[in-house]
Amino acid sequence: MFDYDTTGSTVISSDRVNGTAVYGADDRRIGTIDHLVIDKESGRITYAVMSFGGFLGIGEDHHPIPWTKLRYDTRLGGYRTDITEEQLRNAPERKDDWYRDRSWEERAYSHYGVPPYWI
Repeated sequence: MFDYDTTGSTVISSDRVNGTAVYGADDRRIGTIDHLVIDKESGRITYAVMSFGGFLGIGEDHHPIPWTKLRYDTRLGGYRTDITEEQLRNAPERKDDWYRDRSWEERAYSHYGVPPYWI
């Protein structure tokens, strides 16, 4: 594996994003990034699948959230989001193949108040 030294750069290797902490508007840690979902045609990151709750991986829940809802915060050394716990709880229900369901994607992007990545 190639080890990117991204110090002083605006780019980052995806393997360094996985496991990065996510913080709410109040600077409280709310979860971590489990993995990224990338659109094969455009190459754009579409979702960060975040893990929330649980202990040592037991009882964790994973939620795909639009990548545009995250901003890297150098002070925290992690990503910040304005997504609330209530928004996560009320997110559109999804099946195992949610990433193949454009209707679900439309509802999810609308739920989080951001334009869809394909527009």
